Amino acid sequence: MDSDIPIPLSQAPLPPRLLKLKADLQKRIVELLDLSKLNKWKPDRLQKEVRSLATQLAAQSSEPMTDAERERIIGEVMADVFGLGPLDPLMTDPTISDILVNGAKTVYVERNGRLELTTVRFRDDAHLLQIIQRVASRVGRRTDELSPMVDARLEDGSRVNAIIPPVSLHGPVLSIRRFGIRLGGDELLSNRTMHPDVLEFLQACVRCRVSILISGGTGSGKTTMLNALSQYIDDNERLVTIEDSAELKLRQRHVIGLETRPPNVEGSGEIRQRDLVKNALRMRPDRIILGECRGGEALDMLQAMNTGHEGSLTTVHANDTRDALTRLEMMVMMAGFELPVPVIRYYIATAITLVVHLSRLKGGARRLMRVSEVVGLDPAPYDVRDVFEYRQLGVRDGRAFGEFRGTGYRPKVLDRLRMNGIELPDALFEPRTLPDSPIEG
Repeated sequence: MDSDIPIPLSQAPLPPRLLKLKADLQKRIVELLDLSKLNKWKPDRLQKEVRSLATQLAAQSSEPMTDAERERIIGEVMADVFGLGPLDPLMTDPTISDILVNGAKTVYVERNGRLELTTVRFRDDAHLLQIIQRVASRVGRRTDELSPMVDARLEDGSRVNAIIPPVSLHGPVLSIRRFGIRLGGDELLSNRTMHPDVLEFLQACVRCRVSILISGGTGSGKTTMLNALSQYIDDNERLVTIEDSAELKLRQRHVIGLETRPPNVEGSGEIRQRDLVKNALRMRPDRIILGECRGGEALDMLQAMNTGHEGSLTTVHANDTRDALTRLEMMVMMAGFELPVPVIRYYIATAITLVVHLSRLKGGARRLMRVSEVVGLDPAPYDVRDVFEYRQLGVRDGRAFGEFRGTGYRPKVLDRLRMNGIELPDALFEPRTLPDSPIEG
């Protein structure tokens, strides 16, 4: 962990006397609500009724409390009944990218790439389990010993993963990947994720319908980069996005968003990414944007890139550029067709023109580490040439620092850009370096 000193990201826990009062209020609310009307009320009407009832019951309590304590108890009751309980204040903080609940008494958040221990607590494991079960029920799933794991998406787009005993040995565990602020190219320059020359090159490639694969590890910023590059697609193109959890927010006016669906409690009704890629090809897209390649859908995506859908974009988990291409090979094999390896590699080399690799460095900084062109298959397995790269030079005050540089390689894709009326300056591809300093916390 980067920091094990609790930070006050929430109010101090309620004293025992007020915790008991809060529990009693929730119990009384359940007893007094007319359950026969709940399904008929709209959510805002239901929340208004519960708040009114909680206010009345708190006012009738003989427990001495200040007005501030009364308002806080009512707010926490509302959060427990309708929201994520003690996590609600964290969900409104735009600087938090991940919320990690390691049992009822330990809650971490990630801010600017660093993990921080908070003072947020659940009453007990039963309280945490109650919140997890509510999230699962909203997406038609259940959480119990037979189904101890669940993936879901909240109304704001945040992704939720939960796992409970007996699979989890430390009580219920909850992870929330926040649906953060959408970053564009300018923001990625200001936070030094990439250099302006790199962005100029990628922007030109996107506009000229060059197919790009974005690779990187977990939390390296792949989806953020995908969102940022998509802003340079022409507004007149028809785009189809395919995701497990809807995170992409494209700015074009002609966007069709598709989302996978997990199986229901009976184990049926699943809709996979591969099903959606196949269906997208029947929807007359100019480009397909696949949130992440993870399996057999890679074959369909490569076929789309090779048959009139140039300029499509996708991401893949990988440790480096060449590892990304090798992982694509494995995914194509998962499609169920016994294709010879040379054929698979030919498919990949003709479909993917650029590979953009990202990493999260020590201290939390995210960097575009390499922009590479896939030239062909000789030398085997792939002829990959780096156009731009980032070199880490060391660590200062716990944060990595380094420099961007141009390798001096002139990519073959420049001929395609030129034919489409885009002339990039020769100086863009000369060997050079630009110092980079650590991001301030």
